[in-house]
Amino acid sequence: MRLVMDLDDPAATLETAGGKGSALAELARAGLPVPDGFHVTTAAYREFVTSTGLGERIAAALAEDSAGAQDVGAQGAGAQGAGARIRAAFGEAELPDAVRDAVVSAYARLGDGDRTVAVRSSATAEDLPDLSFAGQQDTYLGIRGEAALLRAVRDCWASLWTDRAIAYRARAGIAHEDVALAVVVQELVEADAAGVMFTVDPLGGRADRLVVNAAWGLGEAVVSGLVTPDTMVVERRTLAVVERRTATKEVMTVRTDTGTREEPVPADRREAAVLTDAETAELARLGLKIEELYDEPRDVEWARSGPDGGFRILQARPVTTVAAPVPEVWNDSTGIDALWTSANLGEAVPDVMTPATWSFVQRFMGDVMVAARLEGRPMYGNIGGRLYMNLSVTASLAAAFGQSRKFAEANELVFGRLPEGVTIPLLPASRLRVWRETVGEAAGVVRRIRANGKKLPGFLAEAPGRCTELRAEVSAAPSAEALLTLWQGAVSDHFRLCCHMLQAATRQDGDSLVTVRAALRGLVGEEQADLMTTGLGDEGQLASMGPLLGLERLARGEIDREAYTGTYGHRGPHEFEVSAPRPAEDPQWLDRQLAALGTVEEDAGVRLERQGRAREAAWERLAADHPRRVRRMRGAVDRWAASARLREAARTEVARVFWLLRDVVLRAGQLTGHGEDLFFLPAEEILTVLGGDEAPLAAVPARRAAYELYRSLPTYPTLIRGEFDPQVWAADPDRRADLYDAQRVVPPSDTVSGSPASGGVVEGVARVVATVEEGEVLRPGEILVTTVTNIGWTPLFTRISAIVTDVGANLSHASIVARELGIPAVVGCGNATTRIRTGDRIRVDGGRGTVEVLGTKETKETEEAGANGATKATEATGAV
Repeated sequence: MRLVMDLDDPAATLETAGGKGSALAELARAGLPVPDGFHVTTAAYREFVTSTGLGERIAAALAEDSAGAQDVGAQGAGAQGAGARIRAAFGEAELPDAVRDAVVSAYARLGDGDRTVAVRSSATAEDLPDLSFAGQQDTYLGIRGEAALLRAVRDCWASLWTDRAIAYRARAGIAHEDVALAVVVQELVEADAAGVMFTVDPLGGRADRLVVNAAWGLGEAVVSGLVTPDTMVVERRTLAVVERRTATKEVMTVRTDTGTREEPVPADRREAAVLTDAETAELARLGLKIEELYDEPRDVEWARSGPDGGFRILQARPVTTVAAPVPEVWNDSTGIDALWTSANLGEAVPDVMTPATWSFVQRFMGDVMVAARLEGRPMYGNIGGRLYMNLSVTASLAAAFGQSRKFAEANELVFGRLPEGVTIPLLPASRLRVWRETVGEAAGVVRRIRANGKKLPGFLAEAPGRCTELRAEVSAAPSAEALLTLWQGAVSDHFRLCCHMLQAATRQDGDSLVTVRAALRGLVGEEQADLMTTGLGDEGQLASMGPLLGLERLARGEIDREAYTGTYGHRGPHEFEVSAPRPAEDPQWLDRQLAALGTVEEDAGVRLERQGRAREAAWERLAADHPRRVRRMRGAVDRWAASARLREAARTEVARVFWLLRDVVLRAGQLTGHGEDLFFLPAEEILTVLGGDEAPLAAVPARRAAYELYRSLPTYPTLIRGEFDPQVWAADPDRRADLYDAQRVVPPSDTVSGSPASGGVVEGVARVVATVEEGEVLRPGEILVTTVTNIGWTPLFTRISAIVTDVGANLSHASIVARELGIPAVVGCGNATTRIRTGDRIRVDGGRGTVEVLGTKETKETEEAGANGATKATEATGAV
């Protein structure tokens, strides 16, 4: 093998010229503008190592330090010593005459033998399609003269044995003795600008675009990250610049007589664009030629030889990082002027939904809602992965049937009060048209509700056992075909049955919710009415209290762990998101719950007894003031309570069946070998994959990207009017967390107020938490401030003195549990989590629905620091 080759020599391959050298040779042979130069081949490196005895010294150093590392049990510590000793040996060894003469002759042929060149390492394990060794070996710029060139070649060879390079090869499984180093020597471009070009969009994941980075001076400032370059995004087909971001460029790398240095960019060029659109298009055209040459995307280093010169290609390596896929858009608000709310629904499903969950939620909503669509508008929708109710559809239905007033009352209880100035836009549909679209369906639903209402007690008794049986069958499914049959039959039937039974339970005495509360409120006022509708469960409490009271029974030894898990192990903060594990799947779940329970100063039983006495006193006052009304009101409240118990019991079975659906998707992932990717397919596509057709899996990357994108954003406003873009909203520093109105700008409020959910006034320290998992840090007596709660949060309530939420209404989880335990609560504030911070001292007035910040955490710390300083000063003067 020759010791030196011309840059475009066909024999310059990976084995002879290394990865960088072979790539440059191919570019040069293709006629691309590559600076002239030559290769010092791997044969020259091996001649140097062999003739000087360095080969034996390298092997001995690696073996010695490897043995030493094993002796002390510190693998890798010895490699550092080996690298240092090997590089020192390279510095001491003389180049063989044949190698010296070949390099000097090739250098002379570049011109006058005094050219300024770049000396660049090129390893045989470098710039490979599946590995990137960029930066592992050294490059020297601004080299001039024979002596400097020979020294730079030897230093490049030595850089094969840096600690970093040794460790990188070890991790990649590349044997050290199999690696050799070539060196590329090229004329140094007198560059006034340089940068990097990607022939695909490496961040946006779009193969139809190129991305060009450009900065002043040599390209080292860009490659090393010293400067933020200009960025141009180029459309592949037209070569038009479709995006441009011109950066402020403070530093540039320039050539000197002895190498390079960094210096400030002249003031008149710092804000100036490095390349025009025409120059960017010319560079992109070269990038496409390079990509065509290799038939794959390329990461290209380029330089411009002076403001009037052309472009030079310095390197073109494979793009080793897979471009991120373009996220799907999940947004049902587009093209519709409607008022959407996440209250109530956002409590049950507080998370960004995976596509599998969304498909199951759609089936659930379709089975329990009448008129799921009206005038082509959905009654519920997916906005940025979150579940929203379309109030315009429900309000239009109510108006068509003459129920607007009753709808407004129920809407306030379930979804909360509308902010001042917010109205619900109705659909442009006549009453007659609405009747035609809904009456036939409604009649059939009424018949089904009546029939299922009679079956409810039997269903509630059998459903837990039936779900357990089906979960066992799913886990034992021996094949994809068997699981497919089970899903399409027994699992689907049980899912639909659970939905229909919840529909029947929800419609039992549906009007009593509004009529009972309205009548009580008229007799005793809102706060007393709230008190008189607590404690209505089978054992003196509603189902929302179940997990907490059950936990206390477990702590007292009245039930065992298996019984508690069987009753509540499927209930949690994420119980409708099928990709999320159920509490019972966590072996530490109960231990953490019990440990937290031990920090409570007053358990739920004591609080419930106190509330019970207050409740009975309220009924006694009603009997004294309205003796003829009390019996009828007691009966009405009892009927409402019975309806509420049925509804909660049916809801827990729906939560349980979502655990079954989770098991189905997990088992499908196991049987098909696609694991958790199936959570990013809707149910219909999972069935397709189970049937042997894997085409739907192509959509998984884009859907996973959408899921991660939407999860990274803050929780969207409770109320949304018109078209809503989650990313644009999240980027607005003046956004409101409670309301978005596409038709008007509504500035955020500095005050915190909401719906009065549970009476009482408390002052204390705020603890702002985003998830129930974060809630485990709550200290006894703190005031919980959060976005929304659900049944998974219930065990935290005995540790707090009050609760404030962004989302909620009078019948939300936080309201119900707070009233049961006598804890002041203000819900549906919208901006509590953005206006209050952990450590702030606040006053919560649950009767008025107000929250006042008495002192911030910073104010408290400043006062304490001042007090401590005053005390120390006094002590220093001897006054104390």
